[in-house]
Amino acid sequence: MRRGVPASAFWGGIALGLLLILTFSTPIATGLPEKVGLLTSNLKFDFFTWTLNAAWVKLQQASIGMPAYIGSEHRKRAVLDYLQVTRDLEEAEHQLDQIYADPAITDKETTSADLRRESADLLSRQQQLAPIAEGVLQAQVAEILGEQGLTADGQPIPAVMYHTSATPNFLVLSAREQIGTLYNTSLVADMTVDQMQNLETGVDQDLRVSSLVVPTGGIGAYPTMIMRTSDLRWLAQVISHEWTHNYLYWHPLGSLYEKSPQLRTMNETTADIVGKEIGRRVIERYYPEYAGLQAGPKQVAPLGAQAPRQPSQEPPAFDFRREMHQTRVTADQLLAEGRVAQAEAYMEKRRQLFWENGYAIRKLNQAYFAFYGSYADVPGGAAGEDPVGPAVRALRRQSGSLAEFVDRMAGLTSFEALQEAIEAPSN
Repeated sequence: MRRGVPASAFWGGIALGLLLILTFSTPIATGLPEKVGLLTSNLKFDFFTWTLNAAWVKLQQASIGMPAYIGSEHRKRAVLDYLQVTRDLEEAEHQLDQIYADPAITDKETTSADLRRESADLLSRQQQLAPIAEGVLQAQVAEILGEQGLTADGQPIPAVMYHTSATPNFLVLSAREQIGTLYNTSLVADMTVDQMQNLETGVDQDLRVSSLVVPTGGIGAYPTMIMRTSDLRWLAQVISHEWTHNYLYWHPLGSLYEKSPQLRTMNETTADIVGKEIGRRVIERYYPEYAGLQAGPKQVAPLGAQAPRQPSQEPPAFDFRREMHQTRVTADQLLAEGRVAQAEAYMEKRRQLFWENGYAIRKLNQAYFAFYGSYADVPGGAAGEDPVGPAVRALRRQSGSLAEFVDRMAGLTSFEALQEAIEAPSN
């Protein structure tokens, strides 16, 4: 194969992906998988079929090896053309949504005919451009990883491979009495809000937990699965973030991802830090005109920062991260005092406050914080006063390089080990 990806590495990566799929959602609480499985039997995401299809796409792409023989400017143009077509497709889909939501339009099919044809043409064009853009971005991320020392014999292991796809929804379960993930599982991508609400109600009543269906922006299968977006900065970050999960999987930290909420936060915060550092360097090297812009997907913010419904050019008077931090801290205090009902009422009141200030959060509960609180690469936000995120950030500051930081994190097996690593001098 071309582009420096040998066949053994490719198929070894596919084996990795299948192993990840089979083990990623190993539960903590005995009995929950069977009970949740009964409630989600018709909504489970088919990872096996998705991985086989994505592997075939990647095999064809690798055999063509196009990014290796087209010039750097043409590679950049291929990525930018793909992003523009994706942006046009998003706008056309938004206009279609508006037509079908407008009660004044009675003949929606006729009104939307031209727009539906335009959307179909854009989708076809996007699907033609996607393999080239994916190959280019994979090569660019791999080059930056190499420069940062995150390679073996000059090649990232596993090789950087991702595929754009509709990403699964994620069902997260937390105890009501204390915030922390008890169990999670992946669900189909095209769930309606009614399906989400009904499932959450059934899970909460039957299992006496707090549950939430959340969207995902990326999944660390192999090839990694990343949602469609026209935001280049965010895309570069998430490609790097999900590669980090695949790298860590073969080390103690990644293999223990599901063992405890602390280890989950250590994994996600490490991947966030790597993703942002590598993603920033990719932009600075290959797309400098995008440097300085704020990253964030248009449709959803899977890494915990949700965009306002009505963006303003003025600096926001309402500080999302500060207010969410305060919400988590107060909820934790109420739960620690055993005031579960009061904590839940408080979180709902705060959800309404976020809504009034332009942030559309469908449900704010213990499961929300269990999921979004594990992404703690920056202070504040949904992590509250959880000490794990600050400890990971401290180890990054103590490490002389990104590679040293990843190497030190990869070997850790507990939060206590992380605390000891902070106190011990680095190599």
